[in-house]
Amino acid sequence: MTTRIRETRPASFWPLAIVFALFVLFMYGPMFVIFILSFQGPEGGLTFPMRGVSLHWFARLAEGLGVVDIGAALWRSLGLGVAVMLCTVVLSVLAGLAFRKRLAGGNTLFFIVVASLIMPSIIVSLGIGLEFRLIDNGIKAALEWLGMESALEGYGTSLGLFTSALGAHLTWTLPFGLLIMFAVFNRFNPAYEEAARDLGATPWQGFAHVVLPLIAPSVVGIGMFGFTLSWDEIARTSQAIGDVNTLPLELQGLTSTVTTPSIYALGTVTTVVSFAVMGVTLLLVWALGRGRAGRSG
Repeated sequence: MTTRIRETRPASFWPLAIVFALFVLFMYGPMFVIFILSFQGPEGGLTFPMRGVSLHWFARLAEGLGVVDIGAALWRSLGLGVAVMLCTVVLSVLAGLAFRKRLAGGNTLFFIVVASLIMPSIIVSLGIGLEFRLIDNGIKAALEWLGMESALEGYGTSLGLFTSALGAHLTWTLPFGLLIMFAVFNRFNPAYEEAARDLGATPWQGFAHVVLPLIAPSVVGIGMFGFTLSWDEIARTSQAIGDVNTLPLELQGLTSTVTTPSIYALGTVTTVVSFAVMGVTLLLVWALGRGRAGRSG
């Protein structure tokens, strides 16, 4: 007969538990408050107490908030987020594969990539905006020199959603993707690839049928990071997007002009999109794990 010894918690447990609970409340409390207040009735305001429960402010959001086209901004943010996600996944995987071998100047290249994480985001945005304006000047000078007056008159700017804004977002997402791939390949057993080559697989077949299935959950995670980091990015977008705005920029501008719970409804919608992306990511990771366990069994 065995006697189960009950461990007593140290005296510091409850104070630390209270501090942790307060920290979680501090982090997520505002989000839940916004969720609750966005479901107020037509007479609702920006603070408690609640005045009814309805979807009124979501309907008002669908109608538009003044001169701001929320639908267009939403689709711009979604399109940019998907583009950033795809570029982050492809470039991170390729860079991870390249850094598996010793590269001349690899350490310098790595520190250059990671340096963008510690630089102030607004400075990065200003630099990219200036760079593309210099490109505009160069293109206009070339068109003028070539005598292409009609093209010069019709030329606007190279600043845009899928040019300068995409580049600005990649300076934020790529370092995270690269660090994840470094961690993955640091634990990757090359014996699997060697076995595939011994069985006659080409390098591409070895990657497609051996390496990629093993790193697939991490690749899905990189995609989630790429989308979610792009989805709510403001500082790196502000000076590098040109004449249009993404949804976070529109939301930032609306906070000083909209004084109804419609702004909370918009915040709820954007948060739901983020949670949906994370849910899809977890579902994909779970499905990949189940598939790999089925094949090994």
